[in-house]
Amino acid sequence: KHRWFGFDDAVYTSARILEILSGTDKKLSELLSDLAPAYNTPELRIPSSDEKKFKIVEEIKEHFKRQGYEVIDVDGVRLVFPDGWGLVRASNTQPMLVMRFEAESPERLKEIQSLVEEQVNRFNQ
Repeated sequence: KHRWFGFDDAVYTSARILEILSGTDKKLSELLSDLAPAYNTPELRIPSSDEKKFKIVEEIKEHFKRQGYEVIDVDGVRLVFPDGWGLVRASNTQPMLVMRFEAESPERLKEIQSLVEEQVNRFNQ
């Protein structure tokens, strides 16, 4: 059991890494070498008025749900794929939409990003 509660927490992650390292003679780099590579984008920010950004996120959510995609709608819209994910959310501090993408290959990353960006651009006119 990993005692993971489903949210980002740098202090907890650091403590777990130290705990894992204390139980092995391997270096951290050796443990990490077993992980499959992941390809991701930096945070992508698209201007969108404060009046529109939350409505756009809602429209994106509804569009992808209607298309049968797995959607998690906590703090935005996260589209889940077997080999990656895409996130669209409204910035809480600026008139912006924020997007991030991750996939198991560079090609799949581009596919997921294009799929989502096409809809964001459609609704953000």
